[in-house]
Amino acid sequence: MTQRHATLQVDGNNIIDLPINSGTEGHDVIDISKLGGTGYFTFDPGFMATASCESEITYIDGNKGILLHRGYPIDQLAKNADYLEVCYILLYGDKPTKEQYEKFVAIVKNHTMVHDQLTHFFKGFRRDAHPMAMLCGVVGGLSSFYNDSLDVNNEEHREIAAFRLISKMPTLAAMCYKYSIGQPFIFPKNDLDYASNFLHMMFAVPTEEYQVNPIVAKAMDRIFTLHADHEQNASTSTVRLAGSSGANPFACIAAGIASLWGPAHGGANEACLTMLEEIGSVDRIPEFVAKAKDKADPFRLMGFGHRVYKNHDPRATVMRETCHEVLSELKVNDPLLDVAMELERIALEDPYFIEKKLYPNVDFYSGIVLRAMGIPTSMFTVIFALSRTVGWVSHWKEMLGQPGHKIGRPRQLYTGEAARDFKSDVK
Repeated sequence: MTQRHATLQVDGNNIIDLPINSGTEGHDVIDISKLGGTGYFTFDPGFMATASCESEITYIDGNKGILLHRGYPIDQLAKNADYLEVCYILLYGDKPTKEQYEKFVAIVKNHTMVHDQLTHFFKGFRRDAHPMAMLCGVVGGLSSFYNDSLDVNNEEHREIAAFRLISKMPTLAAMCYKYSIGQPFIFPKNDLDYASNFLHMMFAVPTEEYQVNPIVAKAMDRIFTLHADHEQNASTSTVRLAGSSGANPFACIAAGIASLWGPAHGGANEACLTMLEEIGSVDRIPEFVAKAKDKADPFRLMGFGHRVYKNHDPRATVMRETCHEVLSELKVNDPLLDVAMELERIALEDPYFIEKKLYPNVDFYSGIVLRAMGIPTSMFTVIFALSRTVGWVSHWKEMLGQPGHKIGRPRQLYTGEAARDFKSDVK
């Protein structure tokens, strides 16, 4: 990290020196930590111009449509690596050798089962509870079962917790689904790969053999990879903030799940399918496209454009290919998928969408793929959480491994009442 300096004059008198730090990629950042000594703080709602941490994990350039994990482009990872290889890269900083990869996979497979008493947690939920509500609860509850490795200052404990979370999340996610539909839980099978094992736990039943479709498994693995990490988004920042207090890893990841649940974040692909259901049929698309173009109309097309990517979403390019592979393989007869494909055609050809750069994003395509697989909309964000767990854990581990990390304590601009005396009007 290279460094320059800038000066800031406060109140016409107080001049302070502010270091300007340059990272490997991206914008330079001004270190304003000395500003508090002047009696002033910065005001930045949504942290749109604030770097809250230093990280080596993921880099995004939204203007150029670039997403790198440890320097590796996301499209290359999605096409040439499987999800667990990407997990290794995110956790350890470089691609694994064959021996390292095989050892890593073996450890993950050996930790996929959850404590049998955890099944009783599910019985406390209503059958119609949202799967994200269940996932948030049971992940937080893991700390009551695996309290032998909760010392966050112990590097070995952090490593064990990371493996447990990455390994058990598919099992817990599938249990949320099975409970919601009244079917018995299916145990993981260690002879299956990560994505195939998840599909098996989702769709197998004790009464018959379930064969995983390899094209569907490949698509699921790619969905996991494309959602593995996305820099300092709301849920990752939540995990870091919770972790900065020394909270146990399971509590931190549960906090990340709660943040991800919001429709503006992880619920985006669920919101996309809700929109497709509202449109209903291909013949109604022109009506809704017209509404999307009308600035006075509050309706907006979900799954198009992205807050970060101002050019194109590099994940969507890969996911589009997978989407069409799955639809071709499964030959699903679903009117909503017809609506989705027609919307995609319009977005890629209509001058309005092209000018505004409202291209279909990764949420649009992943939502279509998950629906084609037979996964209910309520499970979409759960699968997102499963995928993102490795990103959350990687950032959590990185933060705790950095010397001198501090508990998060944002400031505020107070606009409430000034100090005033109290006298009761009810006595």
